[in-house]
Amino acid sequence: MQLGFVGLGKMGLNMVTRLTRGGHQIVAFDRSAAAVTQAAAAGAAAAGSLGELVQALPQPRAVWVMVPSGTATESTVEALGALLSADDVIVDGGNTNFHDDVRRAKTLAEKAIHYVDAGTSGGIWGLAEGYCLMVGGETEVCKRLEPIFLTLAPENGYLRVGDHGAGHYVKMIHNGIEYGMMQAYAEGFELMHAGDYHVDLAGVAALWMRGSVVRSWLLELTARALSEDRELSQLEGYVEDSGEGRWTLHEGIDRAVPMPVLTAALFTRFRSRESNTFSERLLAALRNQFGGHAVKKNV
Repeated sequence: MQLGFVGLGKMGLNMVTRLTRGGHQIVAFDRSAAAVTQAAAAGAAAAGSLGELVQALPQPRAVWVMVPSGTATESTVEALGALLSADDVIVDGGNTNFHDDVRRAKTLAEKAIHYVDAGTSGGIWGLAEGYCLMVGGETEVCKRLEPIFLTLAPENGYLRVGDHGAGHYVKMIHNGIEYGMMQAYAEGFELMHAGDYHVDLAGVAALWMRGSVVRSWLLELTARALSEDRELSQLEGYVEDSGEGRWTLHEGIDRAVPMPVLTAALFTRFRSRESNTFSERLLAALRNQFGGHAVKKNV
């Protein structure tokens, strides 16, 4: 199948490579000329602009967008909407808010351009392992694109989960669950690290991958990281979030669905970016005020 692909970052370039290896004809574009050169080396046809990419594809066209969420995706979809024709398809494979999917699909439908949201999980390992795809959009349009989905995904790793926005909605909740799982592993391994038994942490992580009820790919990655550095001494405990956890929590609030695990995990990430916070200084001050407890002066 022929497909335009916009966005050749750490996931996008691997996806293009997997698609070309699967026999698809890919026309690739990125603002980085070096990234386009890498895509060409992987077997894709290089495009110097969005217009050039669109012109290189036969109708009805399909273009996959894999750029950062927010302004970058919005401007790319808008630009493609001005270049594409009736019955063409835009696929957004990034981490977009599902409300934006619904809006974009409606706007593009006025030009008879189709829109598909593809929640994509797999990270940098997707090239070899495949990408889990959670797809939202019109049934027939998704069916048309199925050769692409089936090549990108491992066996049974693709599912149309509903109409416009459903793909990113399911992916958003997937990431919310991921936050909680990662936090649980982090707390458990910290407790073993602090204990008196000098446990082989990497060994335990690998052990738990053999039949344990807590086995997962995240645990496999835990074993890998700890085998490289038991103390994780080359890292700082600074943890970013890319938005999906917040969106999931907002949805939980809107639906009155309690999400205490995600809430704690997300707020722990916020705290990881701070040091000597005002709230902790106030706690110290209050203990000193009511009980005369010792405080450390910041001099």
